[in-house]
Amino acid sequence: MSTVHQPDPRDRPARLTVGVVGAGRVGPALAVSLQLAGHRPVAVSGVSDASRRRAAELLPDVPLVPPAEVLRRADLVLLTVPDDALPALVSGLAETGAVRPGQLLVHTSGRYGARVLDPALRAGALPIALHPAMTFTGTRVDVQRLAGCSFGVTAPEELRMAAEALVIEMGGEPEWITEGNRPLYHAALALGANHLVTLVAQSMELLREAGVGAPDRMLGPLLGAALDNALRSGDAALTGPVARGDAGTVAAHIGELRRHSPAMVAGYLAMARATADRALAQGLLKPELAEDLLGVLAEGTPGVAGPGGAGPGPKDPGPRDRDPEGLDPEDPGPKDHPGPEDPGAEGDPR
Repeated sequence: MSTVHQPDPRDRPARLTVGVVGAGRVGPALAVSLQLAGHRPVAVSGVSDASRRRAAELLPDVPLVPPAEVLRRADLVLLTVPDDALPALVSGLAETGAVRPGQLLVHTSGRYGARVLDPALRAGALPIALHPAMTFTGTRVDVQRLAGCSFGVTAPEELRMAAEALVIEMGGEPEWITEGNRPLYHAALALGANHLVTLVAQSMELLREAGVGAPDRMLGPLLGAALDNALRSGDAALTGPVARGDAGTVAAHIGELRRHSPAMVAGYLAMARATADRALAQGLLKPELAEDLLGVLAEGTPGVAGPGGAGPGPKDPGPRDRDPEGLDPEDPGPKDHPGPEDPGAEGDPR
């Protein structure tokens, strides 16, 4: 006879019917996680071919229906659309009478808290913001990654326990974020996760240009160690030519980037200046070395002739005279915006 303890079903929270509005990369994965916790997905909406395929793969027995029908069938509705589409979606659902009193409406936007759901609140819904701090692929691997994932949680105080319970049921860790801090919270995640992808992709591109056959294999251990060190030690983990004040090396880097990938120069300069500021503040970068380094970054190193080039350009006028805000500002340019039914992996964070 088995001695393994079997939980009593009476000990479990009430099971809910679950609907998903917007079958992007996030919604179906959360619905599967809730299904594993004993809840029952009953409806999903999706317009694009990609969203319909995703819903069919992750929620094969769940019917695809219009958003209003999702709300009609479900006790708990996940609104998993891009941030910019969310306010109009909520207003439209409330104005058309799709929202039912007592219905849990949960959005997954990092930018917004619970106030964006006010139109639904006035219709009697229970508003909750649950943002998973994770990047999503749109596959079943996302469900596994939710185990131990932090969620930014915002809700009225009376719904706080319910919101945190949903996160725990999905295997996540709830982290309470106040309404006013949501944009700052989301900016922090985007800075760390979204920009990391850009930096890694650029690094791999340059390594291929330099003749490295397997840039991913070369970068994997290095970046893994750097991330671990940064999470453990913060700025104290800074290494490299900027933190050391090697102005000549930085000048050579910029010269090579101008020749091989000019579009990357602005990003390199912006990150190098930020790194220099933090290294100075931590006492890692010696002030006597910082002057030449900052001059190189300020001038964009004119006169660098290529590999082993001439070194730093003209001497920087000094930290008091330079304009750290106005030199070569990074301009990422316009960004492709995903359709309302197919949000990206917003490491966005979604």
